[in-house]
Amino acid sequence: MIEPLLKVNNLKKYFPIRKGVLGREHGSVKAVDDVSFYVNEGETLGIVGESGCGKSTTGRMIMRLLDPTEGSIEFEGKDLAKLSNAEMRNARREIQMVFQDPYASLNPRHSIRKILEEPLIVHGLGDAKERSRRVNELLEIVGLSSYHAKRYPHQFSGGQRQRVGIARALMTNPKLIIADEPVSALDVSIQAQVLNLMQDLQKDLKLTYIFIAHDLGVVRHISDRVGVMYLGKMVELAESEQLYNNPLHPYAKGLLSAVPVPDPDFKREQILLTGDIPSPSNPPTGCTFHTRCPFKTDICKTVVPKLVEVEKGHSVACHLYDEQFNNDI
Repeated sequence: MIEPLLKVNNLKKYFPIRKGVLGREHGSVKAVDDVSFYVNEGETLGIVGESGCGKSTTGRMIMRLLDPTEGSIEFEGKDLAKLSNAEMRNARREIQMVFQDPYASLNPRHSIRKILEEPLIVHGLGDAKERSRRVNELLEIVGLSSYHAKRYPHQFSGGQRQRVGIARALMTNPKLIIADEPVSALDVSIQAQVLNLMQDLQKDLKLTYIFIAHDLGVVRHISDRVGVMYLGKMVELAESEQLYNNPLHPYAKGLLSAVPVPDPDFKREQILLTGDIPSPSNPPTGCTFHTRCPFKTDICKTVVPKLVEVEKGHSVACHLYDEQFNNDI
């Protein structure tokens, strides 16, 4: 059996809440709370959820832009959570990130050539001539031209800037790219171009993606498997078509029922999720979704459901599908 490229086990990230003159800790924000998943080489794992569910924090921990509170992040057999800063810098040759805002992630004082050469300089790859050739090559690959290298970020459109961001992520020939809402700041027509570019690059360069987004339509278009997060936890994980055709978790059902369908004759039952998302600094006991769930039972208020596989390749964290619970009642 082939081992996954990336395995995330029991990952947690708690941000301390400090109060008073002495800054004493008075609790914590549970941004990511016991999340586990794997990513196979060459596939795209989509991670979806409402704002504040912890999906971007998860991506940043895999890159070690944030240090995890607990858990392991195994990439090609190495636990990234235990690497020193110098070792992690070397590991980032194989793992790169595409950020949400292409303008904020590019230094406005640097030319595109300088921005793209920087990863090669940091990792000591090639001489000046080879770096210049690599910049020109990557600009052509992402649909720009070599003469664009002299320009600055403000001289590009949003879609072009995101292409530059993708080119920068590809400079060191990575195996895994974490795309954190890479098209949410772009117009719909440009979104399709960037998504198609990412899919073409995946085939040509044998890339593996973690694609983080809140747009379920975009995620369906690009992902092989999809994980749904709610309040720091993974509540459902399945193959893309399996999840979209047969969502099991009430939260996933609610999200999918709100996705518009381009067919005026298509009718679907709308599941309204009442109430607001609870605060991650004071999450509900038991199942964190029980305060908004139309199907909750007494056990949902006290017992935390585990993410269990209920059918081949389809896992859900819900007491409605917990065989042990169902056998007891």
